[in-house]
Amino acid sequence: MKTRTNGIETNYEIHGKEGAPWLVLGHSLACSVRMWDPQIAALKDQFRILAYDTRGHGASEAPKGAYTLELLADDLFFLFKNLNIATAHFCGLSMGGMIGQTFALKYPGLFTTLTLADTTSRYPAEAAPAWVERIKTAETKGMEPLAQATLERWFTEAFRKSHPAVVDGVRKLIIATPVAGYAGCCHAIPKISLTARLKEIKCPILVIVGADDPGTPVAMAREIHDNAPGSKLVILPSAAHLANLEQPAGFTRALRDFLSSN
Repeated sequence: MKTRTNGIETNYEIHGKEGAPWLVLGHSLACSVRMWDPQIAALKDQFRILAYDTRGHGASEAPKGAYTLELLADDLFFLFKNLNIATAHFCGLSMGGMIGQTFALKYPGLFTTLTLADTTSRYPAEAAPAWVERIKTAETKGMEPLAQATLERWFTEAFRKSHPAVVDGVRKLIIATPVAGYAGCCHAIPKISLTARLKEIKCPILVIVGADDPGTPVAMAREIHDNAPGSKLVILPSAAHLANLEQPAGFTRALRDFLSSN
């Protein structure tokens, strides 16, 4: 389904029980709602699930130019408004988690809980050139040259060998991501700097991270946990960046346990 939010067409799906608590899922860079298929299947009996394609991704509109995390948070705010969602649990992975932090600070009271998976609250200045390089590659050569290196960061070698169909599905999502959307979000991501403000987020926070995540490693998850009073940290063994796909059962269990206790 599509709706106009903040000046763009946003693609979204609703699954699960009418009248159940809302659970909103925010995906990573170069993915789409399809990243959440295992969690949607496992949790739709308990929750009303909203999965949406971030600006520039999946079937949502991909305007040219640099995006900001505030812009992406505003997109979600207008989606809440259009769908008459008063409050919701939110689970965001990687970029989705960055949008979640930004949203929770800008629109306090709308999130019942906040789950931040394989994400960060800040990037060191020395990370900036890598993002500039990714933008340059996408804009000059398209998404294909970025796929293999991305998959190597996102999944452990063992998983890439044992689950080729899952990995190939994600490869297709990466390649299908509009260049304008990928580049727009690559401008936004490295500017995140919210560590000092995490204590202002009043809703319960769960931090999940794959033990083998090279992109947003355990140290970054610990930094969020240490700066968000009362937050809970879960480290999933044998998982890299897309921990929800590499360890779907463990990820979903951690999320469900957290949501049911809040």
